[in-house]
Amino acid sequence: MPSVLRPSWVLLSSCVLLLSTLSACDESDPAPDAGTWLPEDSGSPDSGAPDASAEAPWDGGYTVLEEHGDWIDRGRYSPCDFNQQGDPTTIRCDDLSRYDVSQCSPEALSQVAQHGIYLADMRGERLLSDGGSQITPDFTTYQLFSDGGTDTLNGQPLLTRNTDGGSFFVVGSRTNPFNGAVTVTALAGCQVPSPGIITGCYARCTNGRFSRAGTFEAWRMPSQRGEGESSGGLRLISESPVALGDAVDVYVTKNHAYVVSIDDLGGIGNGGLTVFDVSDRAHPIFKASISLPGDSSWNGVWAKEDALYIAGNRAGVVVYDISNPAQPEYVRHLPAGQGAHTVLVDGNRLYAMSPGEVTYVHDVTSPLAPVLLQLITVPSEFSSGGAHDAFAYEGRLYVSNGFGGYSIMDVTDLDNVRHLGQYVHGFNAYAHHSAVGTFAGRTIAFEGTEFNGSHLRVLDVTDPANIVKMGEFRLSPVTSIHNLILKGHLLYIAWYHEGVRVLDVSNPTKPRQVAHYNTFRESDPGRTDNLFEGTFGIRVPGDGYVYAADSVRGLLILNEL
Repeated sequence: MPSVLRPSWVLLSSCVLLLSTLSACDESDPAPDAGTWLPEDSGSPDSGAPDASAEAPWDGGYTVLEEHGDWIDRGRYSPCDFNQQGDPTTIRCDDLSRYDVSQCSPEALSQVAQHGIYLADMRGERLLSDGGSQITPDFTTYQLFSDGGTDTLNGQPLLTRNTDGGSFFVVGSRTNPFNGAVTVTALAGCQVPSPGIITGCYARCTNGRFSRAGTFEAWRMPSQRGEGESSGGLRLISESPVALGDAVDVYVTKNHAYVVSIDDLGGIGNGGLTVFDVSDRAHPIFKASISLPGDSSWNGVWAKEDALYIAGNRAGVVVYDISNPAQPEYVRHLPAGQGAHTVLVDGNRLYAMSPGEVTYVHDVTSPLAPVLLQLITVPSEFSSGGAHDAFAYEGRLYVSNGFGGYSIMDVTDLDNVRHLGQYVHGFNAYAHHSAVGTFAGRTIAFEGTEFNGSHLRVLDVTDPANIVKMGEFRLSPVTSIHNLILKGHLLYIAWYHEGVRVLDVSNPTKPRQVAHYNTFRESDPGRTDNLFEGTFGIRVPGDGYVYAADSVRGLLILNEL
């Protein structure tokens, strides 16, 4: 019987993904053979606008769903195998002779394009002395060029590439910036089960010692599921490039769009703030770009009246005066420990989430003169990863608390903040963002995790002490959700490589995709093999438009459904 080793995911300040493993493991039954990945209860991606008469209104009833985590063991992905026998110190992961590809399909591999960006789900399988095996979820990415560009694996130049004549073998290495460990990863392609998907086997060696091997399933981005650029009536109105870093969030007020950017994931440019006049949504006009020395990686943005609040990953919250909306003027910094990752305004409160630490609460009755009111922490057993983002609703703060899970806090009295309940995901899923509303008299949270395979969970949080899962929606096993916006019965999702997705959640137990717009294009200059690429930020302010921040394309304005 195989055991599943839970992974530990480490998110660096540059948003680069590193993977490692923990020592504990859980027993589980063998999984069936891997097959084609299908979204659960996803409906038709081209189903158009929902028909209110097609289904009776949801009555509040549901079946409690079991939590399985983000990663699902679908069995071996390929008949390819790596020979793990021998002294781990003498096994070379880049030794092609150790890979058994006798049952592979060179003909299919010879038809694979010689370029592309791929995200790969990896299923590590270590043989145990008792004859069993230990299963380890893992992940990697790679980008291949056919025009002389630099091929990469995990963002680093390849050491070996052999993808001609029906062969597929790539090798790359990465140095851990924390401990200096050098990990070599080798992928041997085997089969092409469907267009845009390659399966095979892999091996990893760290500091010259074999560590693990298994099979992989690599998806070319954007996902090759036969979709067009858009569906459901969602249309691109305009596109405006951002010169500073990688665009990750946007806020719209005073007929201006304020786009914030983190430092370029490729390490070649600083982030900052870019301002557009969007009085004419079809023709935005660039007005200003701002970047502060030593504090340019800006991850979140919100506004209240004449104040603009920016979450700075290094120095905290940056406050700008936007009384002249086209030319923001610096006012001050609000310190936030290790920096502020996201910001949220609810009434006269400004919440600033600081990863690894606390949530800072400021009184913004005078928007340009915030006053610190309180620091909110969750119980230590739920604080792994720190406050990443939050949503305020009816006196409660719903905190996406990283690896610690989803925390619900009573914030009606800041002098007596109480932890009301916690939802913990399986397999160390990373709680990232949420939106909360009332449906059929029940309080429902739409909660998204982050990293590969993350998906949407629908939680009944009416009783915070007894949170249950009542619905979910998945796309591919390799892409990640980022931000969510709930507008009535429609949920707008920024889904990184999957672009903008719109779900009908009028029946929260069965989220149904009704529209999409694929923002990710492999040909866009500056695209990399990073997991965090594509649509980061999304706003639906109620003016008839959807505003999306794409890491490479900048500000995209779509029509609201």
